[in-house]
Amino acid sequence: MRSYLAAAMGIVISVTSAYAAQSDSPAGTPAAAKPEVSFQFERPGLPVPKFSIVVYQDGTGMYRGEEAPVSGGASSASLAPASRGRSIDRPMKLSPATAETIFRTARSLDYFNIPCASKAKNIADTGKKTLSYAGPDGRGSCLYNYSENKSVTQLTETFQALAFTMDEGRKLEFLHRYDRLGLYSEMDTLIHEIAEKRAIEIINIAPTLTSIVADEQLMQRVREKAARLLAQASDSTSNVR
Repeated sequence: MRSYLAAAMGIVISVTSAYAAQSDSPAGTPAAAKPEVSFQFERPGLPVPKFSIVVYQDGTGMYRGEEAPVSGGASSASLAPASRGRSIDRPMKLSPATAETIFRTARSLDYFNIPCASKAKNIADTGKKTLSYAGPDGRGSCLYNYSENKSVTQLTETFQALAFTMDEGRKLEFLHRYDRLGLYSEMDTLIHEIAEKRAIEIINIAPTLTSIVADEQLMQRVREKAARLLAQASDSTSNVR
């Protein structure tokens, strides 16, 4: 177990250093001049009914979400204040491959100056979605619930996988603090979603996983799972310079 812990700590230090070096914008470069792709999602009834992700061409970005407030019952009174409808505001760093795919797709879709929404009737409500592009080379956006455009669908799946990862970090932090027994099943959920590619860029929740690895009061199996995820995340960022 100690080898897992040592490896996990080394992973976070090395990757964080690489990201910090790459995240700095060149001196004198206005933020507005940086091309960006954004994705907004809204669907009432979900734990996080509204979120947005902004990604810049260098792979840096930001995830912003709004938790749904806990309602009714005495159980809500026992929850931490931070769990009651708080705002989530977290930086992100994507791998070069993911960032390049996002921007290449956005430009191939004419900066989203296209009809994204399907014209089919009686489509289930999967949430209001908006893809946007803004940069010195162009700008545009499109709004949809469901799209039959394969490139739009693939981009939507990428952003939703990013959002799932960021939200999973929030869940793991909450369980680590208030429901440690729930960590085991939640960790299995995350591992399954990674295998299905519905969770990506796991390095963005590395600090959360590291805190789990470092907690000797947790079940060893939970800590080992977290350490293995950190090792996988390290492999996926091995090309970051």
